[in-house]
Amino acid sequence: MQLLRKILFPISLVYAMVVYLRNFLYDKGVFSSKTFETPIICIGNLSVGGTGKTPMVEFLISVLFEKVTLAVLSRGYRRKSKGFILGDENSTVEELGDEPYQILKKFKGISVAVDADRQNGISILQEKLKPDVIVLDDAFQHRRVRCDFSILLTVYDKLYVDDWYLPTGNLRDAKGEAKRADIIVVTKCPLSLKAGERARIINKINPKPGQDVLFGFIDYGKQLIGNREKVDISALEKVEITLVTGIANPEPLVKFLRDQGVRFEHLRFADHHFFSANEIALLRQKEFVLTTEKDYVRLNQQLNNIYYMPIAFRFFKEDEKVIEKHLRTFMRPNS
Repeated sequence: MQLLRKILFPISLVYAMVVYLRNFLYDKGVFSSKTFETPIICIGNLSVGGTGKTPMVEFLISVLFEKVTLAVLSRGYRRKSKGFILGDENSTVEELGDEPYQILKKFKGISVAVDADRQNGISILQEKLKPDVIVLDDAFQHRRVRCDFSILLTVYDKLYVDDWYLPTGNLRDAKGEAKRADIIVVTKCPLSLKAGERARIINKINPKPGQDVLFGFIDYGKQLIGNREKVDISALEKVEITLVTGIANPEPLVKFLRDQGVRFEHLRFADHHFFSANEIALLRQKEFVLTTEKDYVRLNQQLNNIYYMPIAFRFFKEDEKVIEKHLRTFMRPNS
């Protein structure tokens, strides 16, 4: 695969030119961005997949949902439906896509909608629901919408500044577009992150004046959650475990489990994979299936032997104070 990516380098140059031209036309006003009355928080990245967008959305929800009327709008990647759909108690993972469906089921009292046309989706949410704040998931490169606050994510060991354009690298947008972000969040950091390493990364990213660079990590739960029960991770040493992942970057989870001394076989699938009948039949034969929360919402109705590892995004303490200060501007005055 790496050899093929190198062979495709000329195509990446063409891709880079197209990306540059598109952004140039937006910067010069040839292509227009629409401003909305409702405050909009955008979460996104410059590289494809695996930066932790959904955990970040859930972090924002956890901070804001008791203080504002909140709506989340996503494209609903790989869903089996078209157009605008507002999630409700009858929605399915096929209609919404795995990540919006996960958010809908996890957080009561917020609205979750999907629409590939973000302008259309925002307009419908404004008209029908009148939320105080709309969170746009995976929309940093979607410049048809002018956002009030933009959060750009990049992974600790795969910084966008070290990447290159598709298909040779993983960049889907120009590195220089990071200037449009209000904050840059370095995700999936080690818990042992030192001050010197923070300074090195900030220097490498070279933020514009006033642009905060914050750092966070993935907090893994110690209890695995199934349909009918929870299982402590320490009770797995005598169980034959099959880890099933359909996410862009399962390496952090794999490393965490190994660090915990958990032994397992790993069945890795493509990001947002919808499992076939044959694959479901295979998994039913396994003693204990462990998966991610995103995969769980696609599998739990079809398997009785499946559990997921809960995760949450956490900022380091000094960074959490900064992000909460930014988010207070979106809260009601008495919150």
